Amino acid sequence: MLKAAVVGVGAMGQHHARIYDQMPQTQLVGVADASAEAGAQVARLHHTTAYADDRELLDEARPDVVSVVVPTEFHHRVALAALEAGCHVLIEKPIATTEEEAQELIARADALGRKLMVGHIVRFDSAVRELKKRLDAGELGRVFEVRCRRLGPFPARVRDVGVVIDLATHDLDMIRYLTGQEVVRVYAETEKQIHSDYEDLLIGAVRLADGTVGVLDVNWLTPTKIRELTVTGERGMFLVDHLTQDLYFYENAEANQERWSAISMLRGVSEGCMIRYPVQKYEPLRAELESFVRSVAEDTPVPVDGRDGLMALRLARALVQSGREKRAITL
Repeated sequence: MLKAAVVGVGAMGQHHARIYDQMPQTQLVGVADASAEAGAQVARLHHTTAYADDRELLDEARPDVVSVVVPTEFHHRVALAALEAGCHVLIEKPIATTEEEAQELIARADALGRKLMVGHIVRFDSAVRELKKRLDAGELGRVFEVRCRRLGPFPARVRDVGVVIDLATHDLDMIRYLTGQEVVRVYAETEKQIHSDYEDLLIGAVRLADGTVGVLDVNWLTPTKIRELTVTGERGMFLVDHLTQDLYFYENAEANQERWSAISMLRGVSEGCMIRYPVQKYEPLRAELESFVRSVAEDTPVPVDGRDGLMALRLARALVQSGREKRAITL
């Protein structure tokens, strides 16, 4: 059994604590939070100890694995301290505030032989996992476009970054993960309507190395939550509803299974049948933490490593720069 701890038990961190407490592979040995009241409340709920700060937790509880769920500006300091204390670390995305901080965390984890995982939770959505299997099997044929819509109200919890760093990092990671391709160029239009310091609306486009186009529609201005992803290709379009973990396929009738061959030319596009695939629903955060703990216990690579986190941050910062400078950014 691995000893687990959580630094930061706000809106997301309290769920890390809950799952570590419930997992048979882990023992929750402590939580730390800047709010003594919040820390004490979560500690009481999960029969563990609340610490005044992360250094006290590391010194006294000596955990094997630590979730870092503090505001982005503190990711680097808290994660570095945990690595130096001998812990394996999962950092909620984004990995850090700057690329330099992210690179230092990656280098230090490598030097110490510690696991460093970044919490890009959307990869653990059951519908996304099913979609990834079908794309890898070639069911869509050539992919033309990946389109992501991540819309909703302004979250009071976020003050240190804008919508690109906080939300679009999910979708940038998704585009790389689903296609297996790297981004070579980005362009963004951003607006600041409500957030006093950072952008709260993004319309972005990315070009991948193989020519695939990614489109991002992300904001904190929509009064209802929308979380959708579509992948369009030769044989039709897959649609993921992240809120319900449902996966749909809309067939291109001009390229259905009866007439399709690997060497045929795409004659056109027309409406075919729609399929809703049966997907076994599972809490994405639980799947993510189980994967992290399994990698530590079995000494296998984590599914989302520091370099994945660095690439998502690099692309997000390029989109912010593009929106600010009103020009395309080549990577």
